[in-house]
Amino acid sequence: MSDYSVSSKTFEEIEGGKEKENMRLVEAIFFVSGRFLTMQDLISLSDLNPLIIKELLEKIKEKYSKDDSAVEIVEKNGMWKMDVRQEFAFIVNKLATGSSEFTKAEQETLAIIAYKQPIKQSVVIKIRGNKGYDHVKKFEDLGLINKKKVGHTNELSLSDEFYEYFNVGENEDLKEVAEKIEQKGPEEGEE
Repeated sequence: MSDYSVSSKTFEEIEGGKEKENMRLVEAIFFVSGRFLTMQDLISLSDLNPLIIKELLEKIKEKYSKDDSAVEIVEKNGMWKMDVRQEFAFIVNKLATGSSEFTKAEQETLAIIAYKQPIKQSVVIKIRGNKGYDHVKKFEDLGLINKKKVGHTNELSLSDEFYEYFNVGENEDLKEVAEKIEQKGPEEGEE
């Protein structure tokens, strides 16, 4: 019987070690990506089962909340991202060096929407070209803009999430808003 308990304990240790290794892998993916990731992104980057990933996400969230960490896992519309807690956003803005989840082209599209809102999507596409559709979809997925059907097109405006994301007030100067969008700007050489 003692052989069975040793085998059982060894199996539990192996499983526990594998879970810790998988957890560290998912944390590393979040840390390096610096952007929102879909479940499909997480599956392809980690080569893990979606059920395991969901369990790991919960454990990672719990770990950060228990540790009273400065970082957290944020979930938005079925996507996840490692981010600095809101109370430390000021330091991120001070240290921003220009790398971000937004390309220069996406920044320009978002700046047009911010400056001209409410603006018809068809106007944005005329100004920005067909890539604007992808940009609008990304902003909508992140909850940064509101879309309202108007005739054959959509009317775009900034959402409350936009103001939280860029840590700006609704009445703040648009020049300052544009600067904050640029602080979440492109990596070098990215279009």
